[in-house]
Amino acid sequence: MRFILPFFVVLFFVGCSSKVVVPAMPDTTLQKADLSDLDGFNDENFDEVVEGFIANCKTKKTQELYGSLCKDALHVSDKKEFVEENFELYQIMDKEKDTGVLTGYYEPELHGSLTQHDEYQYPLYTKPNDIYDIDFSAYYPELKNYHLKGRLKDGKVLPYYTRAEQKDINASVICYVDNKIDAFFLEIQGSGRIRLDNNDTLFVGYGGNNGHKYQSVGKYLISSGTIEKKNMSLQKIKEWAEKNPQKVDDVLNHNPRVVYFKKKQVTDVRGALGVALTPMRSAAVDSKYIPLGSMLYIDAKDIYHNIDRVVFAQDRGSAIKSPIRADLFTGFGDKALDIAGNLKAKLKIWIFLPKVDVR
Repeated sequence: MRFILPFFVVLFFVGCSSKVVVPAMPDTTLQKADLSDLDGFNDENFDEVVEGFIANCKTKKTQELYGSLCKDALHVSDKKEFVEENFELYQIMDKEKDTGVLTGYYEPELHGSLTQHDEYQYPLYTKPNDIYDIDFSAYYPELKNYHLKGRLKDGKVLPYYTRAEQKDINASVICYVDNKIDAFFLEIQGSGRIRLDNNDTLFVGYGGNNGHKYQSVGKYLISSGTIEKKNMSLQKIKEWAEKNPQKVDDVLNHNPRVVYFKKKQVTDVRGALGVALTPMRSAAVDSKYIPLGSMLYIDAKDIYHNIDRVVFAQDRGSAIKSPIRADLFTGFGDKALDIAGNLKAKLKIWIFLPKVDVR
């Protein structure tokens, strides 16, 4: 079947090259590709692929991107043929480099208590009551992508407190956890589980942030000579912190950004797209370049990993900033932690877009 593409209309070719720019992705340069360029395509589990595509199609963003293919996917018998016949493949390009980086994130489990006592000393806060979202876009449309946050003091709007400045803030405490580094990495992951000392489990998700830019603690430890770049991982940072508790605050304060949480009623992990994340199939991307809801193919390799597969752009992250950059959701548990903590692979990304019927 052929699909008449309402949102892309025309592909604009740059000179005589095969690079194209799609109107729905104005900041992204694409290069026409072929399925034979994908090393692991024929080995894919196409039942999983189409099932993931259908799950994405429950969202408005995916429906706008893929139109009638969302309905067509419900009634196909040959899943591989459906992908081959109805999608065009384009490699996502970066003007400055040929490959990007794939990292991983997971759902952590922390140990906590509803009251502050003994080892349970580190609070997980909800979004503060005195933080204000500042939106100038109604008056200055060019600022629509700037999400500013601040606080009021003496009639002036000031930046909200950084990590180092944050003391007794005007926010509710969800619970207290027993490890400062684990709490910090919960902010990086965005959601997780808290196993309480009464044997209950709390599920928490992203509830907001203080508006400051994310700064990588890992890069800081590398630049300071504390951990060698080749050895950098989540696990190495934890090892260093256990050996140097007196230095932990100074290092963590290098990242001024603070993430706040809220209790979740659902037990699954959901990203920015609003659908449940699937281990090894869901990815966080920079939505400036890659539309949320899109179907992608990633080829990522390092000394530990060789990942060639279809994934879905279902989340975004503050550290994910460039066209060829993604964060793969690896799931829950020790295996997921092991993959996510050590994953830093050279990456190529392709996007599947509906075929254009030019008849």
